[in-house]
Amino acid sequence: MASGLLISALVSRLPALRDDLALDHASVGLLLLCMTGGSFAAVSFAGRFVLRWGATRIMQLGATLAGFGLLMVGLGAGALGNIVVTGIFLALQGAGTATWNVASNVQGAAMERALGRSIMSVLHGFFSIGTVIGAGLGVFAAAVDLPLTVHYPVMGLIVAGTVLISSRYFGPDGSRRSTEHRGGGMRQAWREPRTVLLGVLVLGMALAEGAAGDWVALALADGYDTSEATGALGYGIFVTAMTITRLLGGELVHRFGRVAMIRASALSALLGVLVFAWGDHLPLAFVALAIWGMGVALSFPLAMSAASDDPVRAASRVSVVSTIGYGAFLGGPPLLGLLAHAIGLLPALSCIGLLLVMAFLLAGNARGHEAVESTDHDEETSEV
Repeated sequence: MASGLLISALVSRLPALRDDLALDHASVGLLLLCMTGGSFAAVSFAGRFVLRWGATRIMQLGATLAGFGLLMVGLGAGALGNIVVTGIFLALQGAGTATWNVASNVQGAAMERALGRSIMSVLHGFFSIGTVIGAGLGVFAAAVDLPLTVHYPVMGLIVAGTVLISSRYFGPDGSRRSTEHRGGGMRQAWREPRTVLLGVLVLGMALAEGAAGDWVALALADGYDTSEATGALGYGIFVTAMTITRLLGGELVHRFGRVAMIRASALSALLGVLVFAWGDHLPLAFVALAIWGMGVALSFPLAMSAASDDPVRAASRVSVVSTIGYGAFLGGPPLLGLLAHAIGLLPALSCIGLLLVMAFLLAGNARGHEAVESTDHDEETSEV
């Protein structure tokens, strides 16, 4: 939940961040690239960190870095009005969040195996609860014109403190292994077609989810000519729909399976994106945001669950899938920002539909593959 609280606190106030730094759409996209660049760099190594030190310690480290980064973003933008300082600490915040998220997914997969049932969507639902709370606080902060120098530091301290305290109660995740097996595990994961294609699937759905976080508040404020508070409200509708779907989606996953739910999710997200981009009426835009939120709710947690079928390989595979998926966060903000500068923000968002079609076509890779696990283990052992 704390991770969702942090990211929602950041994106719900993007209009204020833009105004404090006097940026246009393209410049906002390039600034967000600092955060996603930090995320992409960190997630590439997060699996190795988890294998060496365990998921709990890496979650604590990542949350501390992310909370401190958000605190400094508030000071850099609100107090200094300095885009360079803001960009540096956005990168730190992104690096901490990405490392923390990989470790969280490994820990969540361990909980799934211990319980013997799919709960990853519920765990991600608590992330979404955090985003709902963060969006609500963002609406309030925007309505009362709370400075970023207060909002961001307070949220950063709350997030870091919450994780440091709650993580004391986590059990072992089963991913730590002897040093001689770590490198082989990572190399092997990058050579597995299923793992790589799961990453590509996540890339498409992550862009659809991340674009909402990065641009919905601005799209409503600018494209629909509404206030900053209304933009934050729209983002709140999106994350609320995503939260409810994640919390209630477990039974649907049990009944229909990963593949069917990912395909249904991709179609729902596609519908929501297109209606939001071309609907041209604010009430319809709010409905589209709810459909969009429902569509992106399950695919990411289901892909993480699929990547974690084997507990020994969970850290390395989650790291690979996350690294590819974070390519959406790396390339998405500047690409959408440049497109928005050229053709308008709402038409630019509609282009996400191409990647949602790709995610639909790749859904079959989310099927379990326990049958090949023994072969994979033998190959890794011979390699090492």
